[in-house]
Amino acid sequence: MVKGQVTMKLEDYHALLDAKIQTLELQVFLSFIVSRTDIAPYITEFNKQSKSSVIEIDTNRMVKIKKK
Repeated sequence: MVKGQVTMKLEDYHALLDAKIQTLELQVFLSFIVSRTDIAPYITEFNKQSKSSVIEIDTNRMVKIKKK
């Protein structure tokens, strides 16, 4: 392990933390949904509970994940 220091803007640090939270939420959601067929109700519930992201399905059934 290499020890050292990193200097970054506070906004960048918070963006990094937000990205980690989004990734964890997505992993949990995908682990649950992988065996389901009708996913619309689950996406609605995920969007209610998620604190950092929203999942949308467009008309081509493509999933988009957006930051709240």
